[in-house]
Amino acid sequence: MFSYLGNNRERGPFGEFDSLQREMEQLFGGWSGDGIRSGRAGAYPPLNVGVTAEEVNVYVFAPGLTAADFTLTLQKNLLTVAGARKIDTPEYSTWYLRERFEGDFRRVVTLPEDVDPDQVRASYRDGVLHLAIKRRAAVRPRQISVN
Repeated sequence: MFSYLGNNRERGPFGEFDSLQREMEQLFGGWSGDGIRSGRAGAYPPLNVGVTAEEVNVYVFAPGLTAADFTLTLQKNLLTVAGARKIDTPEYSTWYLRERFEGDFRRVVTLPEDVDPDQVRASYRDGVLHLAIKRRAAVRPRQISVN
């Protein structure tokens, strides 16, 4: 009756559905079509995206990785964050519960149209990858004085 208890499967009766969803996302490259104001709960790595008049800031939360573990591309306004996370475990281990994601990941986010792909700064510190992407000066809001 409760065959999912005590084996290597995910916890609970809906664990099989969660596993199937993750496998489908990996099969199709993790493409989600996320826009700047939308996201998918449980997607890895989690992202925060914010904008100012001068730039778009993207924060990627991925502890335990190094800067070399990421592959970043920005084509027009489409940002792709990809990489792989490996977990070192002894071969003789038996898992009773496993909630930490391991393997390849890929997130694709549509940024505002006015980002400048040639003006990107990226840094990785304390498990957070920060991308600061400048917006094109021609489309930035500017103050107009009235005489």
